[in-house]
Amino acid sequence: MNNTLKRKLLAGQPALGVSVMLPSPHVVDMAGRLGFDWVLLDCEHGSITPEGLETMVMAAEASGITPIARPPTNTPDAVLRVMDRGVLGVQVPHVNTADDAKRAVESVKYYPLGSRGLGAGIRSAGYGFGVTMEEYVKRANQETLVCVQLEEVEALRNLDQILRVEGVDVFFLGPSDLAQSMGYPGRADAPEVQAALNSAFATIVAAGKVPGSAGNANAVSNYARQGVKYLYTHLTTILASAASDFRLKAGLEKH
Repeated sequence: MNNTLKRKLLAGQPALGVSVMLPSPHVVDMAGRLGFDWVLLDCEHGSITPEGLETMVMAAEASGITPIARPPTNTPDAVLRVMDRGVLGVQVPHVNTADDAKRAVESVKYYPLGSRGLGAGIRSAGYGFGVTMEEYVKRANQETLVCVQLEEVEALRNLDQILRVEGVDVFFLGPSDLAQSMGYPGRADAPEVQAALNSAFATIVAAGKVPGSAGNANAVSNYARQGVKYLYTHLTTILASAASDFRLKAGLEKH
């Protein structure tokens, strides 16, 4: 268990990932071979089952890319189901209060840092082969990453309190849901939304914490200039951009 993503973030380095919603270990394998630092396995919006998630984690391990999962909800059972498959962290949706953030941490960490259920023979513990449960718990508490998604107006109002929660590694701002929460669905580029994002990024950086966000190449570049380290784009965004670029260069633009 070696979370290279967490190592990069702790060293103050940016890390670029790709979000995958489809149950495909092959896509994860390719993402690792293409040089991405980590992969977000989206179990909130995608069609990834627990069995599919497990094989995608195996592909991530084989290709040297860090697997992070987004559970469907911020509940102990939802987090447990993805963590036990072997992911090295979670990106928990809709965290609006300090109590929400504490619940996320407690769901990921074992005692004494949390209350995650401890099962013998689970894949995240290597099935219990060659490691004691005590050793596994210590290592898991060190290596697992907790990212909380701040994607509603309420979360920004409570940002100062959320930033004080111990055990949170990344404070992720979700542009799409934030825009909707602010009354601009589908308009993450609205000036009011961008101003809210920029202000929140500055607050997170000033607190000495790691901010995160996602978007297309232009958005990611802009976020990186503001000190955002945990960055990703979506598989569909990459495919759309690459397809358009290919047709343009081939002189076969679609009319």
